[in-house]
Amino acid sequence: MGKPTGFLEYERKGSRAEDPLGRIRHFHEFHTPLTEAQQREQGARCMECGVPFCQSGMVLNGMVSGCPLNNLVPEWNDLVYNGNWGQAYNRLKKTNSFPEFTSRVCPAPCEAACTCGLNGDPVSIKENERAIIEKAYETGEAVARPPKLRTDKKIAVVGSGPAGLAAADQLNKRGHNVTVFEREDRIGGLLMYGIPNMKLEKPVIDRKIQVMKEEGVSFVTGADIGRNYKVNRLKRDFDCIILACGASNPRDIQVPGRDAEGIYFAVDFLKSTTKSLLNSGLEDGSYISAKDKHVLVIGGGDTGNDCVGTAVRHGCASVTQLEMMPKLPDARAENNTWPEWPRVCKTDYGQEEAAAVFGRDPRMYQTTVKEFVRDESGKVCKAILVSLTPQKDPETNRTMMMPVEGSEREVAADLVLIAAGFLGAEGYVADAFGVELNERTNVATDGKSYGTNVENVFAAGDMRRGQSLVVWAIREGREAAKEVDRWLMGYTNLA
Repeated sequence: MGKPTGFLEYERKGSRAEDPLGRIRHFHEFHTPLTEAQQREQGARCMECGVPFCQSGMVLNGMVSGCPLNNLVPEWNDLVYNGNWGQAYNRLKKTNSFPEFTSRVCPAPCEAACTCGLNGDPVSIKENERAIIEKAYETGEAVARPPKLRTDKKIAVVGSGPAGLAAADQLNKRGHNVTVFEREDRIGGLLMYGIPNMKLEKPVIDRKIQVMKEEGVSFVTGADIGRNYKVNRLKRDFDCIILACGASNPRDIQVPGRDAEGIYFAVDFLKSTTKSLLNSGLEDGSYISAKDKHVLVIGGGDTGNDCVGTAVRHGCASVTQLEMMPKLPDARAENNTWPEWPRVCKTDYGQEEAAAVFGRDPRMYQTTVKEFVRDESGKVCKAILVSLTPQKDPETNRTMMMPVEGSEREVAADLVLIAAGFLGAEGYVADAFGVELNERTNVATDGKSYGTNVENVFAAGDMRRGQSLVVWAIREGREAAKEVDRWLMGYTNLA
C-alpha cells in the first residue's frame, strides 16, 4: 500500500499549529492543513507491512491497539497517494460513520500501532483521514444519499452523541424510519457541549446533521426522556428504542469544604462556555468565567486539559492541574512494547498554552485535594493539597495512591473544576425505562446483542460500556444498529 519506498523517502509531516499565544485569543480550530501534494506524500509513507496492526482494534495488555472501527487504513492511504480521493472517501465511509469527528478528536490508536512507528515516525493516519473527508465535502462526494426504499419500522434513538448518531445513520441507511431525541437545545451530545470549539468547531457537526436530515433522519431537541417527555409515548409510537445517553454522572470528590461556592464539575464549565459562545460570542455573560481567577483543575485527562485551555482563553490569573498518578515516562518503557498503546507523557494543547502564558507546565503529579478553604462569604479561596505515593494493598495486591503524611501545602483557588471522570448512566433515565444497571452503573445488556432486560429497548455507547472514546461510541452505535435491524427484520445486511 502507498509507495513501497515512501516511508524511506518522506518524513512524517503534520498540519501546522498556530502559536499558543496567538490561538488563545480565539476559540477556533488552530491547525493549518497540508497542501494536497504534501498530503499525498504522507499517504505514500504507508508501507507494505503485511500485517496492518493499524486497523486491528485489539486489546493488548489492557489497552487498545489499532482502530476500534477497523478502518481500512492501508487502502485509503494508498488511494490518497494516488490522488483517488473519491474512492478513498468510499473506503473510509465503509467503516466510519463520522470521519469529520474522529479525525479531529480521536487520540489515534491506529497511529500508535502503525508498523512505521516501530523504528521511526508512524504514518499521519489521522491527518489523512481528515483530508479525505474534507475533500469529499469540497467536491460534493459527501452529499445526502437517502435510501431508495423504506420499511414500515420506526426507531427512536435517545441521545444524539456519537453512539446515537451512528446508530441512527446506519438504521436510516437500511430504510427504517429513525427519530433522534436530544434533551439539549442542539444536536450532538458530547460532541456539541462536551468537546470545546478549538478541538471540534460546531459547524462541522451542523454540516453532518444537515446531511442526515436530508437523508431522512428526524431530530427532536429539548426532549428530556423521563422528565418532560414520557417513556410511554416512545413505547407507543416506536417499534424499537435505543438508549445512547452517555455516561453522564460526573465523579465527585468528597473532602471538607466541598460545598463552597465556586466549585464546579468540568462538564458544566465546558458546556456553559460553548453554549454562551454559540449563542452570543460570550457576550451574554451566562457562562462560568475563569477571568482573573486562580483556577484549580482536578483531573489529568482530556477533559482536564480542555478545562485548562478554556480557562486560559477566559484570561485566568493562574491555572494548576492535579494528576493523582505519577508522571509517565517520556519514552516507551521496556515493558510497553509496540504495538501496545504507548504509555508516555504527552503535553496537550491546553497544557502547551498554559506553559506559554505562565511559564510552567500546569500539571502537578501524585497530588490531590485534602480540603477546600472558604472565605467569609462562603466562596472557595484556597485548596490544601497533599502528595500521594503508590502502595500495594496487601489484600487485593492492587496499587493504591496513598497520602504522604506531612506533605500538605496551600494553593490559591477561587475556581475549582472537577474533571475526575464519570461513573455511568444517569439514574432517572434508567429508572424511567426500567432497564437494569450492572455493577459499574452502566446499562446491562444481553451479551453482544445490545438488548436490555426490557423488550425492544437496546443500549449503546458510554451508557453501556462506560466512559470511553468517540471512536468506541461510533462502533457501539453501528454494532447496536445491526442488532436492532436483526431484531426487527430477522436478518441484517448492515456492515
